[in-house]
Amino acid sequence: MNDYYLLRRAWERLRSPIDGWLLALIMALFALSLVVLFSASNQNLDKVINKMTFMLVALGIMWGVANVRPQTLMQLAVPGYIVGVLLLLGVALFGDVVNGSRRWLHVGVTRIQPSEVLKIMVPMMLAWYFQKHENALRWHHYLVGAVIIIIPSLFILKQPDLGTATLIMASGFFVLFLAGLPWKVMITGAVAFGASLPFVWNMMHDYQRKRVLTLIDPSSDPLGAGYHIIQSMIAIGSGGPTGKGWLSGTQTHLEFIPERTTDFIFAVYAEEFGLAGNLLLLALYLLVIGRGLMIAAKATTLFGRLMAGSITLSFFTYAFVNMGMVAGILPVVGVPLPLISYGGTAMVTLLIGFGILMSIHKNRPLIKR
Repeated sequence: MNDYYLLRRAWERLRSPIDGWLLALIMALFALSLVVLFSASNQNLDKVINKMTFMLVALGIMWGVANVRPQTLMQLAVPGYIVGVLLLLGVALFGDVVNGSRRWLHVGVTRIQPSEVLKIMVPMMLAWYFQKHENALRWHHYLVGAVIIIIPSLFILKQPDLGTATLIMASGFFVLFLAGLPWKVMITGAVAFGASLPFVWNMMHDYQRKRVLTLIDPSSDPLGAGYHIIQSMIAIGSGGPTGKGWLSGTQTHLEFIPERTTDFIFAVYAEEFGLAGNLLLLALYLLVIGRGLMIAAKATTLFGRLMAGSITLSFFTYAFVNMGMVAGILPVVGVPLPLISYGGTAMVTLLIGFGILMSIHKNRPLIKR
């Protein structure tokens, strides 16, 4: 009887911070990812096992974060942001160059990519800042918020890593928007951005300009810069209503699709499962986004609302940018398909975000501070 009581107590402790709906949707996406990864990797069981290992680690981290109270997260915002920016400075000065990009930094016995940390710390820092000034928000607070976003974004663009910089700027903008950024300011900013495009174009690297030009006309370089987009579009289109069947994608298994386990895994999925599979994936994503927005709407503090909203809308941005990139309507910027692509770093970052969502949901009765 005592053993049963202890086991029940242990189970209740494990289950208490977890949002059941969100966990079920995450597990459904993970199951789908293992199925498509097995095919995309040419039935490489080792990759599937590695993905499962990363999944278990990420789920454990999510559970740990879900147990951290929002007040504690607020206390971590400033030091976490400062450490993240200092690590980016370390990357700029001492980072390893891999494939022409300086993104990694050796810390002790391991190597880290500090830009991933900023995907969480930038919105957390902004949410802390606006919570602190909740009762007296003025235009200059939004200006400070913009500076908080710009500092790490410039470091990351310098690496260069346009995909991660885009995601960080998007997550920061979502906080500004949810904190009440006036429409006049957004419209003015959009006009100013449009006017600055010629200068932005001149500042871009050659390969980045080539990606934009290839987006407009992939056939201009079908065996070079346009190859990725052309092959992924062929794969998506050939899937038809119901797909060619699991393990039967010709574009995949004849190795026409590059990066088919990571950035372009959606092309593999669309070829083998067709429109029906795409609708299932979209439904799962929309349910995750809907659940996240419900948590944001029910949060009892400004910090909780801003963090939950930013995490949820950033997840949407991940999915939209990757699918748009693979479908040929956005430039190729190296953004993985959330929870589906192979790789551990992005998965851990996403599940840290989901852990924060669960913490905010669990601690709804908290009194505003």
